[in-house]
Amino acid sequence: MEQATRLWIKNPLAILADDTAGGLVVENGRITERVAAASQPLQPVDQVFDASNHVVLPGLINTHHHFFQTLTRAHPDAINKELFDWLTALYPIWARGLSAEAFGLANQLALTELMMSGCTTTSDHHYVFPTGLEEAMDIQVAEAQRVGMRMTVTRGSMNLSQKDGGLPPDSVVQDEDTILADCERVISIYHDRQEGAMIQVALAPCSPFSVTPRMMRETAALAQRHDCRLHTHLGETEDEDDYCLEHFGCRPVDYLEQAGWLSDRSWLAHGIHFSGDEVNRLGRAGVGVSHCPTSNMVLASGSCRTKELEQAGCPVGLGVDGSASNDSSNLMEGVRHALMINRLTYDAASVTHEDVFRWATAGSARCLGRDDIGRLEVGKQADLALFRLDELRFSGAGDPLAALVLCGAHRADRVMIGGQWRVEDGHPIGVDVERLRFQHGEAAAAFLNRL
Repeated sequence: MEQATRLWIKNPLAILADDTAGGLVVENGRITERVAAASQPLQPVDQVFDASNHVVLPGLINTHHHFFQTLTRAHPDAINKELFDWLTALYPIWARGLSAEAFGLANQLALTELMMSGCTTTSDHHYVFPTGLEEAMDIQVAEAQRVGMRMTVTRGSMNLSQKDGGLPPDSVVQDEDTILADCERVISIYHDRQEGAMIQVALAPCSPFSVTPRMMRETAALAQRHDCRLHTHLGETEDEDDYCLEHFGCRPVDYLEQAGWLSDRSWLAHGIHFSGDEVNRLGRAGVGVSHCPTSNMVLASGSCRTKELEQAGCPVGLGVDGSASNDSSNLMEGVRHALMINRLTYDAASVTHEDVFRWATAGSARCLGRDDIGRLEVGKQADLALFRLDELRFSGAGDPLAALVLCGAHRADRVMIGGQWRVEDGHPIGVDVERLRFQHGEAAAAFLNRL
């Protein structure tokens, strides 16, 4: 049997790990050794990568997205609107019908953009299933495998349409039996519970205003049977609070508990409009929250109470959110936005660059229910993001790690996933970026012009 290659990522300019100034040794897709300053690896290595010009981070982890929305970025009908009006403008467009080819390109583009920003693991919350797109989850898995990223595929759902008092058009919702049957199918084929998994599955009813309470309860029961995670939007806007009070006679967190979701199996997108008591209830249950700073600012939804949520016991991660509410799929930019909005919410001393890096790595891993990624520790998966500081924006920077956030890093020079380089010199391996840009642009134009 051929001996595994040991790679020493040597003497980084800076690294987000204590006592690791000499770098990391990677073998069999894992981190096998952390090297102290002015030291050598304990065992011989086969290859050396000189990281003296690189800042090394754990691979960033994106906990909330909607890949298909890359086809409707900055749409003139939806800009300058808050969430409900934004959704009302875009739902009819998304209901026109989305081809499998266009959906595949939307996924490939979002995955590539994320990876180029330093992201190594992502989730995607796909909940639109017009006729002809019944195999959306299979397409997502294929595209993640093509690009080489880890992914939690969240089988989204909507079964409460406009005729039932919900927001979505009738043409994009499915009935409960269809949804649950496909959830079982996707879990049985793709959900890998092993350490180092490249693909995992979560179940993700869209929101209180697009699914029925029964759908929420049945999904929770299904996730319990199959040991997979649960994800939904909750607490994003005050309009949602009003909707839950009017239709269910309770606030969103009460609704969550009644549906059987108040557990450490669940993570929520946004989580903004919670009272102090609700924050404590979520923390006691271990419910995770995906903080989406960019879309929260774009849609003027509000500020997530990140510090209180963490103190209460909630895992807090970061998400870029959909590319029609963020208009980007760049998680490194999201790290900077998280620092800025949280300093406005709290103060400059209470929110540091270490905090936002933690949310984007270890906190996000906890949201996804993973302990094999998110930290540069021996035994963890070798998922790394390496950034250079040789652009003009970094000139004069004194603290390399802080500079990534404060000076606005947005593109990784190298990205490693499971011990394999997936980005080199800023370019994703095996992806023709110019061709992808052209094909995606053509698909977006065709989709937007479809009547």
